[in-house]
Amino acid sequence: MAADTLLTFPCDFPIKVVGRGDADFDALVIAIAQRHAPDLDLTRVLGRNSRHGNWRAVTLVVRATSQAQLDALYGELSAHERVTMAL
Repeated sequence: MAADTLLTFPCDFPIKVVGRGDADFDALVIAIAQRHAPDLDLTRVLGRNSRHGNWRAVTLVVRATSQAQLDALYGELSAHERVTMAL
């Protein structure tokens, strides 16, 4: 069996999402993440503004069960107009 990923599932996987510093950016990121990881632990979500408040970074840790799950989550995050980048 060939491995398509170096990850061993299930695993805790951190994701950082950056976008404009709008008030509801955290809620947007959480809503998208919960569609792909319904068991998202909200205590493992951290939002932080840039120094001047123009940008917002949200770091969350999802319990990843497969590469397909992560690909779908990254795809939806990256496609959203309010998300500048997802790492």
